[in-house]
Amino acid sequence: MPRAKKRSGRGGQQGNVQPFSDEDSSIETLSHCSSLSERTSAAEDAGESEEMAQEDFQYKLKVYIDSTVDKSAKTRQGALDGLKTAMATKILYEFISERRMTITDSIERCLKKGKGVEQCAAASLACLLCIQLGSGIESEEVFKTLKPVFKTILNDGSANIQARQACATSLGLCTLVAEDDIMDVYATMECFESLFTHSYIREDGSRPSVSPQITQLHTNAILSWALLLTICTGSHIRDIAQKHLDKLPRLLENDDVNMRIAAGETIALLFELIRDVDPEFDYDDWESLCVKLNALATDCNKHRAKNDKRKQRSVFRDVLKAVEEGDFQSETIRFGTERMVIDSWVRKRTYDTFREFVGSGMNYHLQANEFIRDVFELGPPMLIDSAALKAMKSSRLERHLYNAAAFKARTKARNKFRDKRVDVGEF
Repeated sequence: MPRAKKRSGRGGQQGNVQPFSDEDSSIETLSHCSSLSERTSAAEDAGESEEMAQEDFQYKLKVYIDSTVDKSAKTRQGALDGLKTAMATKILYEFISERRMTITDSIERCLKKGKGVEQCAAASLACLLCIQLGSGIESEEVFKTLKPVFKTILNDGSANIQARQACATSLGLCTLVAEDDIMDVYATMECFESLFTHSYIREDGSRPSVSPQITQLHTNAILSWALLLTICTGSHIRDIAQKHLDKLPRLLENDDVNMRIAAGETIALLFELIRDVDPEFDYDDWESLCVKLNALATDCNKHRAKNDKRKQRSVFRDVLKAVEEGDFQSETIRFGTERMVIDSWVRKRTYDTFREFVGSGMNYHLQANEFIRDVFELGPPMLIDSAALKAMKSSRLERHLYNAAAFKARTKARNKFRDKRVDVGEF
């Protein structure tokens, strides 16, 4: 340990150490007060800057709302996209609630007078508006205005096909969120049925002549129809099963992979719902359906694209398990410090629909959107400060080690099923 240096005064004697004076005390007190005031002013500056950023953001939203009635189609399109991005990534209930009818009027105008892409953006914005407002009187007012416009475009064969496709999807979600009368829900489902049943293969085996764009319209219609199935009463599910369960498998022979997948997932969903209503439910053509599903789960047709076959096989393996065993391959969704298990076809259909509109903001809405949390039975939003959230996160090294171990285990599991080819010449 190094020796302390001696301070010497005159004549080599140790100098007198001055005691701690009142002046020094006042200086130290002033320094503490100065640092405290600096921290306080820094916090105030941060609060002011955050408030200014919020004001700037709201100002931009007001500009977007005003621009939705601009004469330029490009400006209207940009305004709709800006509002969509804002609603998908933030909770804006208070701001939107005060201006909901103004936004609704703009959406209605863009749907009626816009063209193609603009109509699609307006239809998507309508869904995001309902998601922000939640299930209640406010969203009911919005939907009451927009529902007739959606149905008019959807049933108009001369309307832009992209707009019809968008309206098929948006009408389904808005009905789920904002429709207050179950009989009106059934009427909307019949509207969807009038579309996708045109893709059914006829009883004589002949296939209807349908363009790829119309097939996509029918695909969107059947997915929205399946979404509304999740809120039907038990008696209506029985009627639906009796009416459609024999006909839906005909869509499995469609040339479009998205239609085949949509039909397969809808069949699995309908089996899940009817078994919940009637555990002793027995389907007459069960064996034939399982054979058809197994063929799609092991499809190796060379004339189909590899990606389509891979996607189809993955989905129909799960569909086959659902029909044969009543099983579902559960999936865990992590968001913040919480997690949610997708453990049924009902939850999967609902989650996939919301994610289609919210996109990358889905995790944020699962954390903060009271309506979506209520749909998935997550309870009220959890309030966690940034320090606690940071402490709960795993380190970068821990994540790296976990991913490496998972990759190794996955590789070993896959290698067991891979064809090990050996050069015959070596023997």
